[in-house]
Amino acid sequence: MKEKNIKRTVWISGILILLCVIAVCICMFLFLSYIRGFREVADADSYDKYYVMITKDRKSSFWQSVYQGAYQRGLEENAYVDLLGENLSEDYSREDLMRIAISSGVDGIFVESDESGELTELIDEAVDRDIPVVTLYGDNTHSKRCSFVGVGSYNLGREYGRQVLKIAEEQKKEKSEEKGEIQVAVLTNAYTMNSGQNIIYSGIQDAIEQEKTGETKFSVSYITVDDTNTFSVEESIRDIFMEERLPDIIICLNELNTTCVYQAVVDYNRVGQISILGYYDSDTIINAIDRNVVNATISIDTEQMGGFCVDALTEYYLLGNTSQYFTADVTLIDKSNVEQYLKGGDEDEN
Repeated sequence: MKEKNIKRTVWISGILILLCVIAVCICMFLFLSYIRGFREVADADSYDKYYVMITKDRKSSFWQSVYQGAYQRGLEENAYVDLLGENLSEDYSREDLMRIAISSGVDGIFVESDESGELTELIDEAVDRDIPVVTLYGDNTHSKRCSFVGVGSYNLGREYGRQVLKIAEEQKKEKSEEKGEIQVAVLTNAYTMNSGQNIIYSGIQDAIEQEKTGETKFSVSYITVDDTNTFSVEESIRDIFMEERLPDIIICLNELNTTCVYQAVVDYNRVGQISILGYYDSDTIINAIDRNVVNATISIDTEQMGGFCVDALTEYYLLGNTSQYFTADVTLIDKSNVEQYLKGGDEDEN
């Protein structure tokens, strides 16, 4: 009996091991089929290089514009740029997409980065496999990335600071008196380890301290926003409007936060009571400036930013190295020049 039980146990164990091996083989087959599938997009048209762009929010107009800039610039260099994950049914994380890109052996990666240790390891792994990586919008300074494409965070912060002073001066003229203390809230993402946010914050404070006139006092503080998903951002911003003491000025450092704050100001009937300094020039934000709900926004040359990514890798492959930093142009849009952006939008639609 014991011998029969032992044989049966061995037989069952063998079957289980065989099933596991079969399952692993099926998964590997599906994975490799997927890898071959998106690699063939480039091979089909005989491009010299195949690059992928990886971002957290592929659907936003900001990132779509950045991608278009990279895609068009890539065509000029006979390189195909793919916005990785755009056509997948499942919403993969940046880290998962990095692993897919590394396993496929792409020619280069543009990744919206931060300072997290996991991204550092993945960037280094890619570089160790001879895949150059350009960090985009957010940097990873401890990694082996070959270049960073973004904006001048400190100068951006100083521009926000100047706009804070301008708003305070306008309010003083309207009310013919100095306000006691102006509360300025800078919205930062809770789960994004981005040193750029801190640099912008420093620029805001320095501009206010160095350029202010009069006796008006300013209190600049962080408010963290849960950036897990769009719903959590909306909830975090609505929580701000439930507080007894609201900020006088809210500074937003991305497109989604700007749009959500604008909507909350309208929903809670706070138009004219809270000043908004936004980020990016989507149609929604431009129209909000025209309607005097958003005071000003910083427009990033997103297509230039995308083009710089391709330029960095073109230079890298030609010379073996490339510039450490590429900085995209920024423009302030407010009531004084919003009309030309509205006209531009109308022409595009026609």
